[in-house]
Amino acid sequence: MMAAEEIAQTDRDGESPAGPQRRCLASGAVRPRETLLRFVVGPDQSVVPDIANRLPGRGLWLTPDRRMVEKAVARKLFARGARQAVTVPEDLADRVEGLLRQSCLRLLGLARRAGETAAGYDKVHGLLKKGEAALLLQASDGSRAPRIRLATLGVGQTPGLEVIELFTANELGEALGQSPRVHVAVLPGGLAERLRREAARLKAYNADESRPQRGQASV
Repeated sequence: MMAAEEIAQTDRDGESPAGPQRRCLASGAVRPRETLLRFVVGPDQSVVPDIANRLPGRGLWLTPDRRMVEKAVARKLFARGARQAVTVPEDLADRVEGLLRQSCLRLLGLARRAGETAAGYDKVHGLLKKGEAALLLQASDGSRAPRIRLATLGVGQTPGLEVIELFTANELGEALGQSPRVHVAVLPGGLAERLRREAARLKAYNADESRPQRGQASV
């Protein structure tokens, strides 16, 4: 258990002796910094999501959970954490989700430009069969049977293979600069690991949300 003075340090964006941990404004839980969502107060006193943890200013931290963001907005927790009056967008929870999605798709695009992706059923099947994929992304609106076949093959060849089904075929295709894609594999490397972490935050953010699919693709 962290001592009281160690927890206090995390609220000032200091490094606690236990490592870089921060306190969630809404739940009070202290967690590793990289698992949380960071917000800052901009020059116009508005609360801004800092998905990449790069913006200047004192960080305000929340568990990556839509309910925590909505709670922070409803209970004016950002003003309390910042110790000043702030402006909070009413659609902040939706903005956060959009930025998390953009972060994942940007990383996928970088992986494509680095030559670290394969798209399309046959190419992905080949990589999975050889056990060479680090991640398998499949469109949430793609046909179910092919998705199951590839996921089963991938996990069979590479136990623990991460299968991500958070994006539509249009989103995957746009990230790759191609037509809609249902099946995408990412090769091992730093970009794959960063994409894995960002996808985990996005999945956790909407863990309790029931969202209808946006149609069915047959790519």
